[in-house]
Amino acid sequence: MRPTSRPFRRSESEDGRRRIVPQTYLDAMTVEGDAGQRRQWFSQPGRKSKDVVALGDRGPVGWICFGPYRSEMPGLERVGEVYALYISPDLIGQGIGRTLLGEAHAQMKGQGFETSALWVLCDNQRARRFYEQAGYQADGAAQDDVYDGITLTELRYQHVL
Repeated sequence: MRPTSRPFRRSESEDGRRRIVPQTYLDAMTVEGDAGQRRQWFSQPGRKSKDVVALGDRGPVGWICFGPYRSEMPGLERVGEVYALYISPDLIGQGIGRTLLGEAHAQMKGQGFETSALWVLCDNQRARRFYEQAGYQADGAAQDDVYDGITLTELRYQHVL
């Protein structure tokens, strides 16, 4: 699977968040709505994020979005952030995520970033294991997001590039 730069629409298939994020929130998501938001986001002038898509025999099978860290991390400069990583659920475990993450790390390092950070849902054990196996470590920072009245905690992870 070779990473390429191309817009990607996330599948409505099952993923790890279906067991964590309230079903009512997920049910309200549509491919059309998501695609419209992403088109608007992709066309923003001065956008600094990058997208890499993994293509398989059936088209897009994975997507990663990354760029500069969106806030400040005390004591660290030149921090990049993985904003999103999605893999077609039926292909999880086949190396697509590792390939995309490796490409994002290489591009971040090429842009002068020294550290990569990301946020992951506390209850998403599969994602946490994936990032830990890739060399990320939780740094103790946490934030809460509300999904249809349910508060979910995200943990920040860091990885030296």
